[in-house]
Amino acid sequence: MGFFADSLNRIQPSATIAVSTKARELKAKGRDIITLSQGEPDFETPQNVKDAAVKAIAAGKTRYTDVDGIPELKDAIVAKFKRENGLTYTRSQITVGTGGKQVLFNALMCTINPGDEVVIPAPCWVSYADIVLLGGGRPVFAMTRLEDGYKLKPEALARAITPKTKWLIFNAPSNPSGAAYTEAELKALTNVLVEHPHVWVLTDDMYEHLLYDGLKFFTPAQVEPRLYERTLTMNGLSKAYCMTGWRLGYAGGPEPLIKAMCKLQSQSTSNPSSITQWAGIEALSGPQDFIPRNNAVFKERRDLVVSMLNQAKGLKCPKPEGAFYVYPSCAGAIGKTSKGGKLLKNDEDFVTALLEEEGVAAVHGAAFAMSPFFRISYAVSTEELEDACKRIQRFCGNLR
Repeated sequence: MGFFADSLNRIQPSATIAVSTKARELKAKGRDIITLSQGEPDFETPQNVKDAAVKAIAAGKTRYTDVDGIPELKDAIVAKFKRENGLTYTRSQITVGTGGKQVLFNALMCTINPGDEVVIPAPCWVSYADIVLLGGGRPVFAMTRLEDGYKLKPEALARAITPKTKWLIFNAPSNPSGAAYTEAELKALTNVLVEHPHVWVLTDDMYEHLLYDGLKFFTPAQVEPRLYERTLTMNGLSKAYCMTGWRLGYAGGPEPLIKAMCKLQSQSTSNPSSITQWAGIEALSGPQDFIPRNNAVFKERRDLVVSMLNQAKGLKCPKPEGAFYVYPSCAGAIGKTSKGGKLLKNDEDFVTALLEEEGVAAVHGAAFAMSPFFRISYAVSTEELEDACKRIQRFCGNLR
């Protein structure tokens, strides 16, 4: 009998974290590395949020709190959902965790039984499928196409649903593709879900505020109120509020599910950081004017990256409508050999050679369940992005 749990064999280490770790190791050895593998804004946490954290420390707000969040933060989250999404919740319908990932983990661990299926539009964030597998479920990928801007089509969703489907995980704007949906496009998907009352909806709205070109955000339970009783609407502070290291995610949903998630969290991490919770109140309730300022910079970077990558030999990069990623196809590079002599058999070979030969860290498409592609985060300085894109152009230009 082995020491480690068999369930651990069902999952892989996070690919994005692995690439970023390798990039840091190469930097520590003196290599000139540009890291475009991590989804982390390069902007500072707003000063008023930092000040709220310092004030909380000074006021002695450093003790254990309720497992799934202090009442004051839950009230701020309730107000946020009502103000921005038209969704009405009470405190008992709100859960707060140590980042959005824990909220997702709790929800899936509380509900998945062996053999349950979870529909995941692909490409998708690296952790969705592994969490499902850890819980004994089966991820079912509903594939999208570059030509459609990586947007899930109603027909693809309908084909993926079976009597065994328990959840649809819906992330928009998307990590890794940046795909976002109009109200009409989202309504076409919710129309399918209405026809399948056994399917619950887990929305990952982490990139809600990162939208460009005048696109307005909508979430499934807002567009289709009939889904309200079987939807968990998840969000967090990491991306728009530049609080990745603070670790705070939250969700609103049916009270029985929220109670089950609290039960699980009480036996794992217990409460999120008390200081982060008090800072979170200020983030959600304080000035929001920094968000459009940051987005204007992100939009400029997006346009730069899309333009430069489309000038690279063998790459094709659609323009995303949200988040801070691009997801270009590298199909034109597969089968070729790099200047350093590496045969590029797949997208993992592509990003490995790119890192080793040009010092640019990206994440291969297979990690996001769709090949041959790769993901680049443009949440770094414009100067670094321009340098990185020139290196990518050179790398592709040298392929033979």
